[in-house]
Amino acid sequence: MAFALAGIRLPTVRTSRLSARSGFQAEQGRRAADLAFLSRKPIKVPFLGELFLRFFGVCLLRVITGVRSFDFDSDDAKIVLVSLFGKITAGSSSDADPAYTTVSATGKVLVPGTESDDVPSSTLPTSNTEAASSNLQVEPDAGQTSTASELTGTESTSEGDKGSNSSQAKERVEDVEEKPRCVPSPGSGQRIYDIDPLLKGHRSHLDYRVTVYFLVPTFRKSTLHPQYKKMRKMIDQYEGSLDAFSRGYEKFGFERSASGVTYREWAPGAKWATLIGDFNNWNPNTNVMTRNEYGVWEVFLPNHADGSPPIPHGSHVKIRMDTPSGIKDSIPAWIKYSVQAPGEIPYNGIYYDPPEEEKYVFQHPQPKAPKSLRIYESHVGMSSPEPKINTYANFRDDVLPRIKKLGYNAVQIMAIQEHSYYGSFGYHVTNFFAPSSRFGTPDELKSMIDRAHELGLLVLMDIVHSHASNNVLDGLNQFDGTDSHYFHPGPRGHHWMWDSRLFNYGSWEVLRFLLSNARWWLEEYKFDGFRFDGVTSMMYIHHGLAVGFTGNYNEYFGYATDVDAVVYLMLVNDMIHGLYPEAVTIGEDLSSPKTIFSQFEFNDKVSGMPTFCIPIRDGGIGFDYRLHMAIPDKWIEIMKLKDEDWKMGEIVSTLTNRRWLEKCVAYAESHDQALVGDKTIAFWLMDKDMYDFMALDRPSTPRIDRGIALHKMIRLVTMGLGGEGYLNFMGNEFGHPEWIDFPRGVQHLPNGMVIPGNNNSYDKCRRMFDLGDADYLRYRGMQEFDQAMQHLEDKYGFMTSDHQYISRMDEGDKMIVFERGDLVFVFNFHWTNSYFDYRVGCLKPGKYKVVLDSDDKLFGGFNRIDHTAEYFSTDGSYDNRPRSFLVYAPSRTVVVYALSVD
Repeated sequence: MAFALAGIRLPTVRTSRLSARSGFQAEQGRRAADLAFLSRKPIKVPFLGELFLRFFGVCLLRVITGVRSFDFDSDDAKIVLVSLFGKITAGSSSDADPAYTTVSATGKVLVPGTESDDVPSSTLPTSNTEAASSNLQVEPDAGQTSTASELTGTESTSEGDKGSNSSQAKERVEDVEEKPRCVPSPGSGQRIYDIDPLLKGHRSHLDYRVTVYFLVPTFRKSTLHPQYKKMRKMIDQYEGSLDAFSRGYEKFGFERSASGVTYREWAPGAKWATLIGDFNNWNPNTNVMTRNEYGVWEVFLPNHADGSPPIPHGSHVKIRMDTPSGIKDSIPAWIKYSVQAPGEIPYNGIYYDPPEEEKYVFQHPQPKAPKSLRIYESHVGMSSPEPKINTYANFRDDVLPRIKKLGYNAVQIMAIQEHSYYGSFGYHVTNFFAPSSRFGTPDELKSMIDRAHELGLLVLMDIVHSHASNNVLDGLNQFDGTDSHYFHPGPRGHHWMWDSRLFNYGSWEVLRFLLSNARWWLEEYKFDGFRFDGVTSMMYIHHGLAVGFTGNYNEYFGYATDVDAVVYLMLVNDMIHGLYPEAVTIGEDLSSPKTIFSQFEFNDKVSGMPTFCIPIRDGGIGFDYRLHMAIPDKWIEIMKLKDEDWKMGEIVSTLTNRRWLEKCVAYAESHDQALVGDKTIAFWLMDKDMYDFMALDRPSTPRIDRGIALHKMIRLVTMGLGGEGYLNFMGNEFGHPEWIDFPRGVQHLPNGMVIPGNNNSYDKCRRMFDLGDADYLRYRGMQEFDQAMQHLEDKYGFMTSDHQYISRMDEGDKMIVFERGDLVFVFNFHWTNSYFDYRVGCLKPGKYKVVLDSDDKLFGGFNRIDHTAEYFSTDGSYDNRPRSFLVYAPSRTVVVYALSVD
């Protein structure tokens, strides 16, 4: 039921009280002039009249919502007054926003708290215009302790303080300084309505998300979160800029200066803290920290008399705190390196600050982002043919040249951020700023990345900001002894399926932490971009669990949307693209469901948030690409069917079902399908026959012949129609015959179930690249074809061509014919029928030639196509094309044709 009053629709809801994040700024309210009831001129009334109206507004709010706890003088009352009557001012008062008060004695600014009623206060900075603000204050809610990072009386750290002795290091710093350090101002955010007119029906939500647009459709706190432009304005005003805000690693954690080391940590729940470690013999009384009134703990350790650093490089360090949960030793939240001692479970924080002569200096420039992105998804630890944990150095020397030779132009590295459980594939992160010590040191990781740049490869990091490890000893969970430090408290802060913690993206310090984390990997390690994990889980309060998306836009722009998380994704994309224009961002949001831009049915397991890959200035979330995750699901579904039940229309519709102007990375399978419990495409097609019939000196089987043929076709049709980028998980290019099974022991679940382990074996946690290289095995043919696919794209650029036309989807012949760029692709999925003089449509006139043939003997085929043959087009409409030519289409074969230039 809803009540209408003064042109406002106010639904009845049940809530404890309005979020403190709903504090409405009069200045921002005036900017929401599109709404008639907010565009009125301020109403001047006598002081007593103002009191009456405010009292009336609060009483009305209590009646409508059933909430009895609204403060007479709260920001929520001001919201109602502005909504109902416009801005109200007393006759003697100024028009200044009462929510902001400048304290001239201190030069500090008090700003409304941004926390909700169920989490501790977040910090907000002052209006200092310096690059790195040092005075931070927040106006506390009643009955709550405010927290902020008041970082005073300390030396700022610069590159010069570190005193590099290397001219190369100085040149590297100069190169860094040459990069743009300005994030452009947000645009109008209105172009999305031209791109997709259906979005106009959700303008209130989208404009609210992007602009400082305030509407009172509901008093649910989930719709009263800070919006993107509001957050940008506050960051610029109180931190100096998004550039400064994203350099939290220059203030928090360990920072070395010419005179010593400063350690700072935000832990508002702690009552006492001290820095302990090898350097002070773990004496808790030696380096006791001081807490400012906003929950930031700090200690300065001066250099020794001989000038040596107070904390030697490689020292074990922890912060000991007296917390609401008791005395607790934690690894610093901003630690740059952590290691696990042999035989121990918890990790140890390491103070990592090697001498200048030992620090790796990058030698090679970062390559420009390619127009056509071809990604080789990798995991360093399992990249060796040997059953062991591989290293950054071995990956650099052995795997990177392989990736280059295969024709990929980007390598996506998984499990970089330190994680406690190897089998999590790197997704249960404990130390967000630390590269995993399993594979080597931070400098060895830098060397690996530099080698990739030398080869012209982009290096993308699989970054995890969607959740964090549930570990208390070596992670962020209950870091300061509270449930709500970096995360939402209660059930909302726990992902029941992943057994992990969920960030509170509405917290100021969480934003600082995550934005700084993304920038740290780009700045310090020269990563070229990110694949953001689990974005679907972030954007929805239900995390996409047990939800079947139907394509109804209400599923994207309703109460289930976590606006705080969406705003964070916009901020991090804006920061990355503003400061690092060549960087690439890919979001793991499930691929697009049926929209006005697609004509076929779709897989109902997908999300496909509209505007996901639209620039922020146009109203989007700002990713460059989304992963087209519906494709591997569809292939699994199809491969369970008999050949005669494969539907050409379903294949094409799934591959092409993506939103206009929103780029996708297509893939037939990733690491998900390679894990134990699932099956790769090669396993679906050939199963156990791969173990006995892949040698060329032995007879093949019908299953092997079918599997090899379809493996090649599935990959090329995915690459040809599925998106503007392509991804393959290492080893899948040649149909790796083993699944991935990380070393694990027996698990005893609380419900009594017992999950058997594998005796902690590494036998299945490796990649046997020698199989793809062996010229006496059929795996070689599949690898050669994958390499040929990459080089075909490199030469013709068909994935990023604006021209794409599907001329034939024949369910009887099992044929798919389409044009992409200047190429014509002819797929024959029929299991027995080959077609002579098969006519295919084309756009351009001339002589065509074969440029790729999956039936080539080199690729494990039967060599049925004559590559010297010439194919001349004839005029006349065919399959809605102005011209056509005749071809031979063997069964289970794809042939690609291009115009001959000779």
